[in-house]
Amino acid sequence: MELPLHCKLFLDVHLIPDSADVISAVEFSQSGEFLATGDKGGRVVIFQREPQGEYNVYSTFQSHEPEFDYLKSLEIEEKINKIRWLPQLNSAHFLLTTNDKTIKLWKVSERDKRPEGYNLKDEEGRMKDISKITSLQVPVLRPMDLLVEASLRRVFANAHAYHINSISINSDCETYLSADDLRINLWNLDITDRSFNIVDLKPENMEELSEVITVAEFHPHHCHLMAFSSSTGTTRLCDMRSRALCDQHAKLFEEAVDPANRSFFSEIISSVSDVKFSHSGRYLLTRDYLSAKVWDLNMENKPIETYQVHDYLRSKLCTLYESDCIFDKFECAWNGTDSVIMTGAYNNFFRMFDRASRRDVTLEASREVCKRRAVLRPRRVCVGRKKRESDVSVDSLDFRKKILHTAWHPTDNIIAIAASNNLYIFQDRWGMPTNVRGVFVLSFFFLFCLFC
Repeated sequence: MELPLHCKLFLDVHLIPDSADVISAVEFSQSGEFLATGDKGGRVVIFQREPQGEYNVYSTFQSHEPEFDYLKSLEIEEKINKIRWLPQLNSAHFLLTTNDKTIKLWKVSERDKRPEGYNLKDEEGRMKDISKITSLQVPVLRPMDLLVEASLRRVFANAHAYHINSISINSDCETYLSADDLRINLWNLDITDRSFNIVDLKPENMEELSEVITVAEFHPHHCHLMAFSSSTGTTRLCDMRSRALCDQHAKLFEEAVDPANRSFFSEIISSVSDVKFSHSGRYLLTRDYLSAKVWDLNMENKPIETYQVHDYLRSKLCTLYESDCIFDKFECAWNGTDSVIMTGAYNNFFRMFDRASRRDVTLEASREVCKRRAVLRPRRVCVGRKKRESDVSVDSLDFRKKILHTAWHPTDNIIAIAASNNLYIFQDRWGMPTNVRGVFVLSFFFLFCLFC
């Protein structure tokens, strides 16, 4: 089955993108009306979905600036590590952004009226001489062109000694967590000068350090449950009702490794780079270097589903280690019904797995597929000789092209893919099929390239 593509394309003439333009975070709002991206330059770009279905730029603002820690002689990058939307309670929108050290709460609002007729100020905003005011007038609001403002409301700083890798909003809409390599802190959204440490993996002797925290996430429905994963490949579920410091987990999700298959790279590739609760809250999706796993919260000893993302790279682990690519952190995502999962790969490929049929598909996010009325065709990576002209040899994969950041619309079959400084948004026009067929039913309708 093939579907035509409706494409809207914005391209820049630059052939070599600035590293500051590389997208480092992608996140849909709870309603899916807005999509936020952050880049290595500390900027946040928000897209809004139009009535006809396309996403267009809604607001752009500078969230973080480069800083320098003079006590530690450490330069703090402005790169946006994570973006999280708060549930919308009024006409304004709130979102959290973080770099390595500082978390900020932003308010994004619209203004289409301006006040006029001040008694103590003139039209240019300068104060009047009170002695010359002989009469008073009632200020009025005049219509003006729509203005979208992003204003900084709170700054949460000085709570992490190590780089922040995760932030997650609690379902109580009052608190959130932030995690670095060794600690997880619990914050109140209204209090900026203190937080509560709920997980601490730092040993008294740093030489005894055996693992670091890689990602942490709150349960979508139960405000007392949170999960965090580590570099050893384990995922812990913690219940904050049991004790203030969650040094004892409620459940431990870990798959035993066959000693016969253990190698120098085993610990590296088993490190969990992302963890996501399903929308129902019943399952956990974890992503390590080579695979994605689905866990049932009621069964700890092994995953109920395991999907090989790019197992053909096992023969390339030495090369990937030398180039540091083996330390890449790939994200994963659920669709709105928890029936399909998605994650990124190399060569600008991304994978989708249908849980019911166990079918999978490899698709490519590139400028070449962005052609009007074109068809987004599946790709296949072969280890040996090519069987089809469209096949890609594992030896020809470009490891500089990688899709680390992905997001899925909370209700519709719309996905956002970040590939370097390009943002791709794909939409399924007629609904996701129950099984994945030869040509995955996704139609590409928008591509935006983030450049200065």
